[in-house]
Amino acid sequence: MLIARTLTLLLALGIGGCDRTSADIRDLEGYEQSIRQWHEERIGRLTDEDGYLNLAGLHWLSEGSSRFGAAADNDIVLPADKAEPYVGTLNVAEGRVLMTIEEGVLAHHGGQPVTKLWLSTDQDEQQEPSVITHRTLAWFAIEREGKIGLRVRDFEHPALTEFSGIRTFPIDPGWRTLATLRPHDEPRQMNIPTVIEGLDYAPVSPGILEFELEGRSYTVEPAASGDRLFIIFADSTTGRETYGAGRFLYTAAPDERGETIIDFNMAYNPPCAFNDFSTCPIAPPQNRLPIAINAGEKYDRSLHLGTAH
Repeated sequence: MLIARTLTLLLALGIGGCDRTSADIRDLEGYEQSIRQWHEERIGRLTDEDGYLNLAGLHWLSEGSSRFGAAADNDIVLPADKAEPYVGTLNVAEGRVLMTIEEGVLAHHGGQPVTKLWLSTDQDEQQEPSVITHRTLAWFAIEREGKIGLRVRDFEHPALTEFSGIRTFPIDPGWRTLATLRPHDEPRQMNIPTVIEGLDYAPVSPGILEFELEGRSYTVEPAASGDRLFIIFADSTTGRETYGAGRFLYTAAPDERGETIIDFNMAYNPPCAFNDFSTCPIAPPQNRLPIAINAGEKYDRSLHLGTAH
């Protein structure tokens, strides 16, 4: 299968006489090494301090005051044995969050002890989100579609020690294909559900990407993401060998001809494949491909740590 796909790709791209070098794979060994390196970097991002493997909680805040700490009678219960029984309170008013730390409890912001602070969120355009640390925990405010939540990390999370890597399909250049963007008359807003009921993801789409795989034409609708395109897709492996909500994939922005490369070898699992504390979008109907994309990351249920862990 690998040899057949590779020969098909080389013929389709005209390697040896084609001037579209952006679609060329002249050095197959080098290509495979680049995919392996990309995946190693991906693992590094997952496991670092700002990665998704150390997430230990996501709590949506209501207007008014919420008490938080490790004791079970708090409004927001932090991981047991990881925090003081009563750490402090969060007061939400008009879209802002005021955190007050209990007397005698040690918490830090920017390396300095903190007792009271207005928390900036991850959507604040003027400053970075306020990250508060306490023992091995850290927390910060996130904002999604007008809702504010408290996301909690544990720098000694069991997921970090239990993580053994992510299984992938064999690297196959046949899953790397030229795609052409067919622009919408006007960029349009997509309405994509997420794994959080009632919370949607509404990015802007510049158009439809058309591409071929195994001699058949397919389309997906990407979202604009800076200087790249972001694709949330599902296929015939979804819910079986790959994650049930779909997988993610980025491409470079299309060139002056409207062309870019889709490389399904770089398809990866969303954060919610690893825990219950992410707000992942679900593959929309127009991006559910009637083909098995045997490329990129597989899903391993044993790597998912939920609220009961």
